[in-house]
Amino acid sequence: MVRETVWSRRGLRVLSVTGAAAVLAASGVPGAAGASASPREVSRGVTIPPFYDPPKHLPKQNGALIRTEPLPLAITLSDTKGPLPGRATRLMYKSTDANGGPVAVTGAYIEPTAAWKGRGPRPLVALAAGTQGQGDQCAPSLALQNPIAFNGQTISVGYEDIGIYRLLSEGVAVVVTDYIGLGTTDRVHTYVERFDQAHAVLDAVRAAFRLRGTSLRAGSRVGLYGYSQGGGATASAVELQPRYAPELHLSGTYAGAPPADLTVVLKGTEGSALAAAAGWSINALTRTYPALKRVVDAHIAAKGRAALKDLSTMCVGDAIFGYAFATSKQWTTDGRSISEVIATSPVARKVLARERLGSLRPAGPVRVTTGVQDDLVVHAQSRRLAVDWCAKGANVTYVPVKLPNLGNKILTNHLAPLLTDQTDAIAWLTDRLNGKPAAGTCASLPRQP
Repeated sequence: MVRETVWSRRGLRVLSVTGAAAVLAASGVPGAAGASASPREVSRGVTIPPFYDPPKHLPKQNGALIRTEPLPLAITLSDTKGPLPGRATRLMYKSTDANGGPVAVTGAYIEPTAAWKGRGPRPLVALAAGTQGQGDQCAPSLALQNPIAFNGQTISVGYEDIGIYRLLSEGVAVVVTDYIGLGTTDRVHTYVERFDQAHAVLDAVRAAFRLRGTSLRAGSRVGLYGYSQGGGATASAVELQPRYAPELHLSGTYAGAPPADLTVVLKGTEGSALAAAAGWSINALTRTYPALKRVVDAHIAAKGRAALKDLSTMCVGDAIFGYAFATSKQWTTDGRSISEVIATSPVARKVLARERLGSLRPAGPVRVTTGVQDDLVVHAQSRRLAVDWCAKGANVTYVPVKLPNLGNKILTNHLAPLLTDQTDAIAWLTDRLNGKPAAGTCASLPRQP
């Protein structure tokens, strides 16, 4: 049963209901049993549970809890201290979007069973997930319950669960954001949009501290962890924290493979295994910036409109099967790529300049990781973020991950650093949560690739 339901519910956006319960019962996705009698949103055969429907009226305070309910974790063991790795709670909390409007965001808080053995009270890490897709069924909080979801229409893999469980094993509490529009049924997910993502991350921290019955205390240290889309979200959050959430103190931020310059990243995803990322970005940015939507609408062909609509309900697995190695030149009226259209539009260039990271000094020590062979979230633009931050006097630990070329445009050069560097990244962040100072590597950065 949903608890703390204070606000009346928003009218539902209905996609389809035919055969949904039967499909979900086979796939093990939440919402299969006890489905609401009213029409539900069904995204690629997955019925989105009623919990994810935002209410009509939202609280005024950012980070305020709207509702919570117990969240069963997919992988749970037991010992004398309780469930392992911890006890999870599904969250809906209030945030603010890039245009200043109120918005509901979902996520999850996990209270670890393991004791925190470091200094001070138990710390908290806000984990911003890497690319999951744009369909509501791809939400990270749903992946905690069903790490692998496959029903013949959609494929979702909760690969971030590995990092979450590793943090929990250190005795660190974790709050996970679903981002704006991912899971919640009222709007499209604003994929890689700088302000939406930063606000969702910071308000997840606020929501976690407002949750009753946790071991968090006023003096609990806070860290941010994210790779790829998540790296961009944490990088934006650590830049915007002083003006958006000045009461928070960030002890350390891990920003792995951050898409800091979308102009460069859009070119990198073009014709790659994750070509869908360009479509998700356009769907997100045109929702946030009406002027950009007018530019895109003037150049997008019918095939492109169909592709963007199709992608808006896809997870990463579906998108790879459906759009791997596609080029946006197939989507425009004049055969130019979306990147080329943007390059010739002053309006589009202004939007992407506003979205670029590195113009503000981060609030606290940051670890920037980037694979030197990364050709999707292109290495050079991630390195540029570290350079820009160092120039502003920030405490930056820059880590170029040096691996051989594992295959051009097939995701491996992007994903391998996430796996090979994760142990060191979590150790670095845990040291910050334990009160240890970060030396920083800005002095040696010019000599690094």
